[in-house]
Amino acid sequence: MAGIKDVARRAGVSVGTVSNVINRPEAVLPDTRARVLAAIEELGYVRSESARQLRAGRSRIMALLVLDMGNPFFVDIARGAERAAREAGLGVMVCNSDQSQEEEAEYLGLFAEQRVCGVLVTPADATGGNLEAFARHRIPYVLVDRVAASTEHCAVCVDDVRGGMLAVGHLVSAGHRSVAYVSGPDDLYQIRDRRQGALAALAEAGLDPEALVEIPSDRLDVAAGRDAGARLLGLVPRPTAVFCANDLLALGVLQSLYAAGVRVPQDIAIVGYDDIEFAAAAAVPLTSVRQPATVMGRMAAEMLLEEADDTDGGHRHRSVVLQPELVVRASSSAPRGPVRPTP
Repeated sequence: MAGIKDVARRAGVSVGTVSNVINRPEAVLPDTRARVLAAIEELGYVRSESARQLRAGRSRIMALLVLDMGNPFFVDIARGAERAAREAGLGVMVCNSDQSQEEEAEYLGLFAEQRVCGVLVTPADATGGNLEAFARHRIPYVLVDRVAASTEHCAVCVDDVRGGMLAVGHLVSAGHRSVAYVSGPDDLYQIRDRRQGALAALAEAGLDPEALVEIPSDRLDVAAGRDAGARLLGLVPRPTAVFCANDLLALGVLQSLYAAGVRVPQDIAIVGYDDIEFAAAAAVPLTSVRQPATVMGRMAAEMLLEEADDTDGGHRHRSVVLQPELVVRASSSAPRGPVRPTP
């Protein structure tokens, strides 16, 4: 592989001139610059990012660690982060913890070794132990889709309590008196907050907490949704509506109900969460709580860039809470009449 000295020799200039052409082209005379660029093209020279990184002490890569890259919600977060990073001249390394604390710890260790300029992370470890260990490397990080537990870092999230209230409040207003909640791993704050919002919506309607029938799941994917749908069908009495902790679960539940000949929404109404692209394209278009995922990713990346570029200590950590939006489609559109408070 050609090096910078080879380029300098071919162009008949000094190594410093080649470096200026690469880093400060305006400082080099046009004829000399053209000669150096021709030599770079002829030799196929690519500058060594690792060498530049050693000199600078950090790379031009931002890391993004998410819970599940199979979920389009996190793809949208990555898209927003990538746009902000690209505008700043940085690249994004996207990694998947697969909801594993062990894999999360390994990736955080890799990020420290690579001296990334910063990390965007949706934590898999609810205790915060992995991030506490990572913080010793003094690499800035921002929590994504997670409320900040302290003022020692920035965070961007959505009000999931409000999202749960929107979902179940919509079902209650359509006349449903018994709602199943297909949840997920209970160590995820999002799952607990959405449950809290669901219970608040029932209480607001004068319904008892028992009106929410939880169907737990240890995963947040379509296969787990199909399993939850099978368990829902076996409940006696069966709830007339189901709120799922994300859209992948909801799509799996929809598949189970469809295979069993259960009509949606006439027999059972369904509401999902995230409003991924596939929600509107389902066999029965899915009502869902929309999260502004792309906006979330961009804002988190901008916060990270602000902190990474801070040289005078003026950066102040902040936590931004975005608001969700209910998008009503056919999966919940059949009304069941008014709901009266239980005596």
